[in-house]
Amino acid sequence: MTEAVSPQIKRNVALLAACQALLLCNGVTLIAVNGLAGARLAPTPTLATLTVTGYVIGTALTTLPASAFMKHYGRRAGFMLGGLLGILGGITCAIAVTIGSFWLLCFGTLCAGTYNAFGLQYRFAAADMAPADWKPKAISWTLAGGIAGGFIGPWAGKISRDLWAVEFAATYATLSLFAVVALLIASRLRVPEMVDAGQQGSGRPFGEIAAQPAFVVAVLAAALGYGTMNLLMAATPLAMDICGLPFSDAAFVLQWHVLGMYGPSFFTGGLIKRFGVLSILIAGVVLMFLCIGLALSGITLMHFWWALFLLGVGWNFLYIGGTSLLTETYRPEERAKVQGSNDFAVFGVQAVSSVSAGALVLGGGWNTLNLYAIPVVAAIGVAVTGLILHRRRPASATV
Repeated sequence: MTEAVSPQIKRNVALLAACQALLLCNGVTLIAVNGLAGARLAPTPTLATLTVTGYVIGTALTTLPASAFMKHYGRRAGFMLGGLLGILGGITCAIAVTIGSFWLLCFGTLCAGTYNAFGLQYRFAAADMAPADWKPKAISWTLAGGIAGGFIGPWAGKISRDLWAVEFAATYATLSLFAVVALLIASRLRVPEMVDAGQQGSGRPFGEIAAQPAFVVAVLAAALGYGTMNLLMAATPLAMDICGLPFSDAAFVLQWHVLGMYGPSFFTGGLIKRFGVLSILIAGVVLMFLCIGLALSGITLMHFWWALFLLGVGWNFLYIGGTSLLTETYRPEERAKVQGSNDFAVFGVQAVSSVSAGALVLGGGWNTLNLYAIPVVAAIGVAVTGLILHRRRPASATV
């Protein structure tokens, strides 16, 4: 029997989707300009994407503290603190490019990453308040807010790039404005606190939770899927620049990439409910392989466009599918440590992919970068297939 969804829950999901949109305005703008700004200031070309890495490392280092903070002080307080950190990150980056400091720019993107760590909890906040059969939709509708960020972010980066005397200074300043609005929206949330079950005990040992096959597949799908997406996305502006394509083309490709990432969110939850989460994860793997195939087949604008769009849709299925599968593996009192550990794994992998992106695309080229992604995507496919067979085994044994 389907549980009713209250107007309060729908209002909160709408506010969380708005916060997600602003988080993506921030994140996509950073992706669009960080590699280029880093290339202008980096002491060596191979360090150009270290600015992107700083953002990912900031996220990875803060995922567990962010989850713990919200367990004790509540979702709303955590999301507002995240907004403050986003404001700090934007201001620091603007100052860094103004004075020409590469390492200060890396520190600024690190601060911006801490904002992202708090924002990652938007989807979990939506899932935690939703009835069981509405959780996939709550997750996907919250992430659907990223569509606005996918278009507003690159557009803001394009019009603000040369707005001030120093290139990208105004662009980074706009990130603080996005974070200010997100903070104000977060202040209007009325999300159930995590203290009810979250502080009554720690639940099972983490090792016992992590030993569940579903947990392993959920984390692998989200972490390796996100890592592959980040590897290719972070290198795209540099690769397109090397191929002689203008920044406006890179912004266009990133816009549609983010549309691919978040556009399917309007129906991914429904697809999971209809076909099952494991089928959606397999579809995500197939789309990732199609992306790599297209990327290897040419370097025109349309090759980049199609590849990055399919990469976005594949990521959507893997990320939402992985998140939905993860919610099946923990009890209410275990959610803080499980959610935080999952996101730590996701952005730990992203940190590695960010460090690798610049060296691979500048040292080996766009094709080499894509070839390295093949075994990673294959590993996701093997893990999901293994879980499908594992879940079928008991049923067949009883026949």
